[in-house]
This record gives sequence, structure tokens and C-alpha cells, in this order.
Amino acid sequence: MRFLPIFLDLQTGPVLLVGSGELVRAKLRLLLTAGARVRWYAIDGDHEVSGIDPAAAARIEFARGDAAAADLSDVIAVLCAGAGEMGVALSARAKAVGLPVNVMDDLAHSTFIFPAIVDRGDVVVAVGTGGTSPVVARRVRERIEAMLPARIGDLASFIGRWRKTIHARIPEFALRRRFWERVVDGPIGAAVLAGRGDDAETALNNISDASAFAGATSTGGVEGRVTLVGAGPGDPDLLTVKALRALQDADVVFYDELVSPEILDRARRDAARVPVGRRVGKPGIGQEAVNHLLIEAARSGQRAVRLKGGDPFVFGRGGEEVAALREAGVSYSVIPGITAALGAAAESEVPLTFRHEALRVTFLTAHKARDAADVDWSALTDLEMTVVVYMGMTAAPAIRAGLLSAGRSPKTPVGVFSRVTRPDSKAAVGVLEDLPTLVQQIDGGPAILIIGDVVAHSAPWRASGLAQAIPNLLMAAE
Repeated sequence: MRFLPIFLDLQTGPVLLVGSGELVRAKLRLLLTAGARVRWYAIDGDHEVSGIDPAAAARIEFARGDAAAADLSDVIAVLCAGAGEMGVALSARAKAVGLPVNVMDDLAHSTFIFPAIVDRGDVVVAVGTGGTSPVVARRVRERIEAMLPARIGDLASFIGRWRKTIHARIPEFALRRRFWERVVDGPIGAAVLAGRGDDAETALNNISDASAFAGATSTGGVEGRVTLVGAGPGDPDLLTVKALRALQDADVVFYDELVSPEILDRARRDAARVPVGRRVGKPGIGQEAVNHLLIEAARSGQRAVRLKGGDPFVFGRGGEEVAALREAGVSYSVIPGITAALGAAAESEVPLTFRHEALRVTFLTAHKARDAADVDWSALTDLEMTVVVYMGMTAAPAIRAGLLSAGRSPKTPVGVFSRVTRPDSKAAVGVLEDLPTLVQQIDGGPAILIIGDVVAHSAPWRASGLAQAIPNLLMAAE
């Protein structure tokens, strides 16, 4: 992020606008909409303002003379549109006295740029691309326009009118924030968005105990809770809407090592972020310590999110954490995530089940050779079963040996799928007897192994030419 979005109060002083033509008039209209006073140097002498509301036009000062020598003493920002060398000269002057300056289509001489704007009164959304692609910014703005309720600005105004009153009644910041969250997410907020502002005013005025409405405990504190959230396999776009809301509401996020920075960025900006995960071969704080952190966070009144790669209940120890929270009397909930097997299946087109071919799926974990030695491989030789192995990279030789000794064919299709759904994902496909070699081809994990005839239907298999090298298993089955 090169440009930090900042909202400038344009009613604190005049904006110097230099330029002519329709582009500068578009900027003029935008500035006037924001309540600005504008000192306009039209370099072609044409100060035509037809189509602009007369009340807004009254805030325009039509300046004449040499714009390069304009007085900047009371100006709060400089905007040059279509001014050529004049813009470069004014940029140097503005920078010398610390004024923000924008020279249209000239990032080198600008200290701020104009975003694409969604205007809903008191709610304004700015979308920028660092000046690289205004078209992309407009497309993003269009999507936001479609999502936002038409009266979202009315809701902000409604809350603004009540802020001081509620602040006086609820001095605790955390409790006050929860009060407003319940207003926004509940019937009062819905009434405002539906255009029934009088009903909303009455309902809010009728709240006799604001602290209790916000969820205060009998001791005056705030009730905390823990939410176990599945972060999915890595792509932040695969987070559920419910997971995003939990991250935005969180006071503290306890996250695993495998959770990507892009997903962590979806959490509320001022939420504390605590790493509690571990990778193979590296020390971690231990499950008991994690349980203790979750319980203590909730007991202190915080809304804690336990953010896990994949799904909390698929080799994520979510069950152990729920048991600890239940025993401690802590409120909790679980939000599922897309587990790595499903992410790999979707990305590489591996149908984990296939009619007349694969009727069952088994998930297992084996991150060490001794884990693989404890598996009853004889139960996994069914040709109609797809076997998905989590954390199986280091145990790949033992997994191959176990399945082969149990009778699985050495020509069984297998795939190693690494960093699934991420930009650097990689897949290696082949046959069971070559499994350890395939693991070496994917340049590190995390990875899952998929074993079974269904791998022969995958996109990597089709691209590899193996369909010609090995008889078509599906046709053989038929």
C-alpha cells in the first residue's frame, strides 16, 4: 500500500484548483459536493459552471492572473488538472510548504490521488489502486455500491445523534462498542435501513438499561466468548461470511502457523494477534497452554477467535479445545472452514468420490513414520475407497510400504498437493510406488496426499500424459 486513505476535511479552507476542460469541472463538482470552498484558476479563461447548484457555485472563487504565482498561504490542498508545466511548478511550490497536491495523471508530482468514491452521506467508501488502474477502482466501487444498503448513511447519522448520550450512560469502551454492534445488527438498525427512523428512535429511547442491553455481566464486566474459526486452506476468498464477521468482531486472534497473512488481514485492525501454532520440527507452546489462553481471554471479557487452517474439527484439535472451554464454563461457538482435502479437490479437479468407482473417502493423519506404522493399512485397500493423508510428507515411504504390503496396487494413482488454493500451490501426480519421489517434487508443504483411482481424473494427471502411459483405470473398471 503506497497511498494511505485519509479523509480530508475540505471545509477548513479553500482548495486551489488549476486547469480547464470537462475533467477539471468533474473535479470541481466533486469538491463542491464535499463542501469545499474552491479557488479556481481556469487556464483557458472559461469559468462556465452551468449545471452546478447555485448554492454550491457560491463557494467558488473565480481567480485570474498567473496561477503559478497563486497565494498558497490559506490553501489546504492544491489540485492541477490538465495544466501541463503549470502543474509541475505548482507541485514544487505546494511540496515546499507541506501542502497536499494532486497533478492529474502524474504520480511523480502528486502527494495524494483521488479514489473511486461510494457516497452514502455519512458513510463514504474510498477505493484506490495506487493510481495504476482507475477502471479497476471503478469496477470495485460498482460492486460495493450494489452491496451497501441505500440508507447506510442514515444509520451512521442515527448513531451519531445518540453517541454522546450513550457515552454518558456506558463509559466502558468495550461495553459501548458491543452496545452499538447490537444496535446495528439488530431490529433497531434494521428499522433505520428500512426507512422507519421514528421507530428506531423510539426503540433506542426505550432501552432502560443500556449496559444490560450491551451484555454486561452481573459484576459490571463484559461477557467474553471464544469462536473456533476454520480459515480454510489458504485462499482468503474461501473464508465464509460468518468467519469474516467473527474476525471483524474479535478482540484477540490466536492463530496457527499455517494461517496466511492475507487471512489475518481480514481481522479487525486493532485486534491483538497471538501466534500459537507450530510446524513439524519446531517447538510450540503446547495444547494445554493454548487452552489456557483461550479461557483466560474469555474470562477477561474478550471475544477471542481461535483461527485454524482448514477446518477446526479435521485434525485441528478443535474437539480438545471445545472440551476445555466447556469444562471451564466458557461460551463458545464453531465456524467450519474448507479443509485442505476439499481445497485440493476443487483446485486440481480431483473428485474424491466418483460413481461406480470411488464410493468412500477416508481421512487420516501420519506426520511421522511411527504414525504410519500404527495405521491398519489392510482397512484401506478397498479399490472403491479414496484415501486422503494429512501431514504425510515425511512419512511418505512408510505410507507407501504400508499400502503395498497390505495389497494395494503399486500402480494406484496418487497425488501430492501442496499449498492448495494459494498462488504458489503445486501438484505432483503419479503412482503409489513412486510416492516418496512425488513428495520431493512439490518444494515443501503443507501438503496432503490423495490416493486412489480418482486421481486419474484430475487436471494435473491429464496434463502429465500419464493417461497414455498407464491404462485408463476407469475404462478397465467398466
